[in-house]
Amino acid sequence: MKQDPYNHKERYLNWRKNAEEKGVFDITKENSEIILQYLDDMENGINVAQGSIKGGRSYIRLNSLREKTRFFARKFKELYNLDKMTDVSEEQLCIFCSGLRKGTIRRRDGTQYQAPEYFAITFKAFWHWWTRHNKKKGIEIQDITLDLDTKGEKPRWVYLTEEQIKLLCNQAKYEYKVLIMFLFDTGIRSPTELINVKVSDLYNGCKELNIRDEISKTFGRRIKLMLCSDLLKEYIKLHNLSKEDYLFSIKPPNTNRYLRRLGKRVLGDKQSPAGQKYSELTMYDFRHCSCCYWLPRYKSELALKFRFGWKKSDKIHYYSEMLGMKDTISEEDMLVDVTKTELELQLQKTNNEKEILQERVTSMEAQMQQVMDLVKSLKNGILATN
Repeated sequence: MKQDPYNHKERYLNWRKNAEEKGVFDITKENSEIILQYLDDMENGINVAQGSIKGGRSYIRLNSLREKTRFFARKFKELYNLDKMTDVSEEQLCIFCSGLRKGTIRRRDGTQYQAPEYFAITFKAFWHWWTRHNKKKGIEIQDITLDLDTKGEKPRWVYLTEEQIKLLCNQAKYEYKVLIMFLFDTGIRSPTELINVKVSDLYNGCKELNIRDEISKTFGRRIKLMLCSDLLKEYIKLHNLSKEDYLFSIKPPNTNRYLRRLGKRVLGDKQSPAGQKYSELTMYDFRHCSCCYWLPRYKSELALKFRFGWKKSDKIHYYSEMLGMKDTISEEDMLVDVTKTELELQLQKTNNEKEILQERVTSMEAQMQQVMDLVKSLKNGILATN
């Protein structure tokens, strides 16, 4: 059974039950019906976009969709007095999304919305579902999302060098030291994959880890542990863990709070090269740092993607941003294909000449042997005559 650290399933099912009985809170009846129909389809994998992954959406995704669609319903009622958010015009939608980006539309506490591009992306997904939903009824709906700006800045994160990782480990409590090295070594997704790893997933004396398919976001994989295997063996023995025990029984919010305090205490409140302060360190930052560490060490891009559970190559740059990379060109690398071909031809020519010379030497040796045999025969004949 896969653990759910943030109770996404329970939260969604409880909300869904209440919404079906009383309607979605704080929005019109029309919007409530639309949102529930949308979530029905997403839960069952109906009317999903062409090219998207087929099947029902995860509870994480469903919770995100219900929160965002309710947000649109409330805001369109507040700003444009629309009882149905599907009545919004193209102009109204573009102005609204622009307001989120510029900060003219703010939260109730006056702060600016973070990641405004995600709101535009979410509405595009909803609107495309709305057009497919109506097309089945013979109703054509115009795509009003064509001009939405969905570009966004990459989230900042905490970059740590190998030396800084060691500094953190030296100052961390024992359990957190093991956790940090495990996260750095494996690059595992945390908390989703991390908290579902069992002792039975470790093989070959804790030198290999099997990340099961059912706990992975993308695909299962078996990877080698090169940095933390000895620590893990000691940790398992010390805590007397059995094969069916979870390796790390942690509460992600508490763990992240500890890491933030540790980062600030050891490395200060400065900004890391990836833009985020050391005092904002979380478990997920170690996935980024692990990518930076393993990128120059793996000879194959395919093997690196396998280790991290990626299907697309752009994830490599997304997670590493090439931090910590250095120029490794050598004189041998300067031998481009043309030069190498010329050298190979010269080497082949030399080998051919050597073979010809060897044949000549062998032939001369045979002739010399014949002469010596002839001289010996003549000498023996003279002696016999005398």
